[in-house]
Amino acid sequence: MPDEIESRLRPFTADEFDAAFACLSEGFGEDITEVEGDRMVFEPERTLGLWDGDRVVATAGIYTRDITIPGAVVPFAAVTLVSVSGTHRRQGVLTAMMGRQLREVHERGTEPIAALYASEGAIYGRFGYGLASYQGQLKGETHQMRLRADVHTGDGRVYPVDEKDFRSAAIPLYEEIRPSTPGLLSRKDRWWDSLLTDPEKHRNGRTARRYLLHAEPDGTVTGFALYRRKAEWADTGPDGTVFVTELQATHPAARAALWQYLLAMDLARHLSVPLAGRDDPLRHMLSDPRAVTMAQNDGLYVRLVDVDAALAARRYPTTIDLILDVEDGFCPWNAGRWRLTGGPSYGRCIRTDGDPDLALSAETLGAVYLGDTSLGTLASAERVREITPGAVAAATTAFGWPVATYSPEGF
Repeated sequence: MPDEIESRLRPFTADEFDAAFACLSEGFGEDITEVEGDRMVFEPERTLGLWDGDRVVATAGIYTRDITIPGAVVPFAAVTLVSVSGTHRRQGVLTAMMGRQLREVHERGTEPIAALYASEGAIYGRFGYGLASYQGQLKGETHQMRLRADVHTGDGRVYPVDEKDFRSAAIPLYEEIRPSTPGLLSRKDRWWDSLLTDPEKHRNGRTARRYLLHAEPDGTVTGFALYRRKAEWADTGPDGTVFVTELQATHPAARAALWQYLLAMDLARHLSVPLAGRDDPLRHMLSDPRAVTMAQNDGLYVRLVDVDAALAARRYPTTIDLILDVEDGFCPWNAGRWRLTGGPSYGRCIRTDGDPDLALSAETLGAVYLGDTSLGTLASAERVREITPGAVAAATTAFGWPVATYSPEGF
């Protein structure tokens, strides 16, 4: 059945954008009415659709972007727009689309990994996508959130700007920061256009997006923040919330100054950061670390499209020389034994007939790829089989990374 379905799949044309999003809207059970931001980044040539007569019943797509991984930046297939109509579930449609996508990426030969955000956590593991990063909503009461005495805000200043001035300063700053933080994505002009699109229907009663910059005394911009506010009133007075979409800085003092500004806003009693990284430093900047809480959720799911290219692309904080026996029934070109050697400045992965040190699945390799999920933890969950004593400990250290993953935007 999946082969028969795959033969009926075809890309959407640019004129079929609305039909694709109508199917997506049905699949997610919500009215997707404001799609101008999505229209800006739509890549029809990298989509797949299934029709039943003149009705679209399944969709999938890829955005062509780069992602920062430990020690490097690589092209990746940003999988998106995945939906199957209720009338066509349990018929192999999703399997056909996922298989076609991954084969096409493999044949393209330029994107060693694919990644996605999952609507449901149980769906994508069978296609080799592993839970590779974590994020969540960081919340706190602003009157309890005081910076520690040893946190310095420096001599720079924080000031609001309009969108035009924000763009001219934030884009080069983001490009300076991006290569050092796993999980950050490339943003060509159309992605900035999409990110900054601000339809009122998506604000949920909050203000229009607002913009902050941090500059040094010589005028050099070293930080920025995107946020919204929502005014509310309780019996005891103002009870507003500041919603921070993204905060980036090149050094700790700039980061501290931006947080100090956001936490001191009049009439605001609550802070919310909907897409904070798991190890966001804000908690450790406060005199009371319990002043913030985080409801942790899953973030990016990563799939190694080509094991050799993917493992050779990233860097490793300690020397590694191990043979991995990889199970991959969905992308059989990955299955088998690979010798991985690497260190802080290089990575290399080649086929081998040698005896394996570890046995693991493609899903598990995807999970540890960004350094946010511990290989040792997965071994404790029986997701890794140790063949050579000590191999789990060595691989756990080597697949880690000192900079936490941060992905403040969806796709």
